[in-house]
Amino acid sequence: MKPAVLVLCTGNSARSQMGEGLFRHILGHRFEVSSAGTRPSSVRPEAIAVMAELGIDISSHRSKHVDEFLHREFAYVFTVCDNAREACPVLPGQPNIIHWSFEDPAAVEGSQAERLAAFRLIRGQIHARVREFAAAL
Repeated sequence: MKPAVLVLCTGNSARSQMGEGLFRHILGHRFEVSSAGTRPSSVRPEAIAVMAELGIDISSHRSKHVDEFLHREFAYVFTVCDNAREACPVLPGQPNIIHWSFEDPAAVEGSQAERLAAFRLIRGQIHARVREFAAAL
């Protein structure tokens, strides 16, 4: 069985969903990858759209509460927003908890083009961090 990775955010709607997709794309052969939120909502269509631009389909993802994973051991837990870092529950085992703080693209208001640009920016930042993590393994 592969070690598990959890990408944790507040709403599990954008940053953690993109992180899950990128981790699966880059490291899915080495890790079981999940994402969750401390206050889940629904996956943002902008996140689905900008991930599709990379050929990564997250359209079937759903927002999940971190409580769904309290029984599972993770090798790594990545918190991708400051609120999730503060509210991260105690998880079984002794996961390596890594905090990456990214702005919330879902908070950007404006035209569709402006919102998509914000999602692309954060997707790029997450992508770079996942690639750095993969290279360091």
